[in-house]
Amino acid sequence: MMIMKQTLSMTALSLSMSMSVFAIANAQQAWMSPEVGTAWSQGYLGQGVRINMIDDFGSTCERAFARCHGAWTTWQAQLVAPRASVVTHEAVTGVVGLVASTLNVFNLSYSFYSSLTSFPTELALLGYAQSGSAVIVKSAGNSSIPVGAAVPSGEYRGRVDNLAVSLAGQPSAILVGALAKNGTPANPASMASYSNVAGTSPVVQRNFLVVGVESSAMGGLAGTSFAAPIVSGYAAIVGSKFTTANATAVANQLLNTARTDTVTGYNAAIYGRGEASLTRALAPASIR
Repeated sequence: MMIMKQTLSMTALSLSMSMSVFAIANAQQAWMSPEVGTAWSQGYLGQGVRINMIDDFGSTCERAFARCHGAWTTWQAQLVAPRASVVTHEAVTGVVGLVASTLNVFNLSYSFYSSLTSFPTELALLGYAQSGSAVIVKSAGNSSIPVGAAVPSGEYRGRVDNLAVSLAGQPSAILVGALAKNGTPANPASMASYSNVAGTSPVVQRNFLVVGVESSAMGGLAGTSFAAPIVSGYAAIVGSKFTTANATAVANQLLNTARTDTVTGYNAAIYGRGEASLTRALAPASIR
């Protein structure tokens, strides 16, 4: 497909979520940064925040949770922010609206190789990022290229992820790349071999974060698709502390507090702002 769109089986997804997320809510998972548990212990679990998952659910959700891309990304976001309201959507139905009086976060774990002009869902998401109405978290892609470069091979050879390019530089957008693991100053992490990188554009670098995707602890799953929902969960956690902060403030807090000492040979053209740090993002008494 040129564009990843989704259908939705709410029954299948609800069963999967009830058997996975809620049975082990507030349990630290092996693939999570230890900073997630620290945030939980302080009472910040995403409460009062809405995470909108726009993803591919499809018929495989009805047959096997393990095969369903959307179920996995939704599972991740809910596990990171167990008290957030995590809602799934069918993008093909049109614009996904905002909920008033709450922080709205949108997770986009897909690439988009067409012009946005004919697609109201993506145009609305871009508008939310431009106006700072919602935190828009977008996976960077898995072609081992800079964001905005043409895909070098395969089905989409020569195409550009126009959604990622459009979101770069927008006030409340975050582009997410994948590290091979969670990093620490004593044991820094390198970029995952498949992950797209920030590239030389300062506009992209400003909105680019990385987090660890430990595939061995996630049933062998790898890809920036599974990095984005971690950051969506982080945004919900930050929003659950700073309850009066708007989407731009929350996005900027994650971007501005990223660590450069937990990645190997920090270079903004690779890592953008660096590795997301919940501990640093939650440290102030208030943000704006």
